[in-house]
Amino acid sequence: MNDAVLPHLRCPHCAAPLATADGGGQRMLRCPRGHNFDIAKQGYATLTAGRTPHVGDTVAMVADREAFLAAGHYAFIADALAAAAAGADGLVLDAGTGTGYHLARVLDASPAAVGLGLDVSKPALRRAARAHPRAAAALADIWRPLPVADASAVLVLDAFAPRNGPEFRRVLRPDGALLVVTPAADHLSELVDAFGLIHVDPDKGDRVADRLGRHFVPERSTAHRRRMRLSGAEVRTLVGMTPSARHVVLDDLAPGAGTVTAAVDLTVYRPA
Repeated sequence: MNDAVLPHLRCPHCAAPLATADGGGQRMLRCPRGHNFDIAKQGYATLTAGRTPHVGDTVAMVADREAFLAAGHYAFIADALAAAAAGADGLVLDAGTGTGYHLARVLDASPAAVGLGLDVSKPALRRAARAHPRAAAALADIWRPLPVADASAVLVLDAFAPRNGPEFRRVLRPDGALLVVTPAADHLSELVDAFGLIHVDPDKGDRVADRLGRHFVPERSTAHRRRMRLSGAEVRTLVGMTPSARHVVLDDLAPGAGTVTAAVDLTVYRPA
């Protein structure tokens, strides 16, 4: 747990500040009212008020995600986020951080920033906790109140993740920005057609706007697109890191090499 992030954290039970404490030889976080939260040996903290209803990405999904991202296929998305966030000074909150890949790129572009990645997947958080020397990671449900102080984040990142408009607005500074990455209608269309994967809802953009509309106003939106030349193994890895991995039998896939479209929209929102 990065000490520079501690002032921004809050107890998920009572919203009191948190500080490090010694729990019988194990480092933990504790609030003044005595609520304790474990820090795993991998470095991430568990900041939940009770059990979460889902566990997020599996070990296999996270391994596929880390391999695919390490190959640089989605670097154009991370670069777009980093360019939009460049020069940020303060806390960057990454909601649904996964392995921390995008957060690390943003922090590289913003030397005065510190990062906090939130996710419900323990396998992902084990990687996110060491994604960047100025980042910390915590287990938290994005749909619930976030364990973060009011008006503490200069940026909130949301890339392919749930969007909790009221909470994003609460934790964001008045001069801050919310950066949202959503898949375009033809994102991975070749794989959707070939393997019956989950398709992008054509009304997704409208639904995102509706969910955020009372709390944010869009400032600008940019489209980002790449044609990725992938080997059969890379196609299998890409499918394995998506939500469709829960609905297809990956061992039955025998994809050949081919070109796959990656297409996303990056929208910058300001507090309403």
